[in-house]
Amino acid sequence: MELNLPLEKMSIEDKIQAMEILWEDLSKKAESISSPYWHKEILEEREKAVKDGTEKFIDWNTAKKQINDEIS
Repeated sequence: MELNLPLEKMSIEDKIQAMEILWEDLSKKAESISSPYWHKEILEEREKAVKDGTEKFIDWNTAKKQINDEIS
């Protein structure tokens, strides 16, 4: 099935609503969706980095601020 959305004509709000509709539908079937193999590899790398002390967890508000500072 080919889906053609008029993305260039859609407002930001319309695009976000479309993404929310898709995400809600996908979430209902989450158990039937397998993650790509590379997800597992990345998670293992990150877990190892936390265990060996080269990375650490930060709270979500701090992470959002750091991201905003980087893109602003």
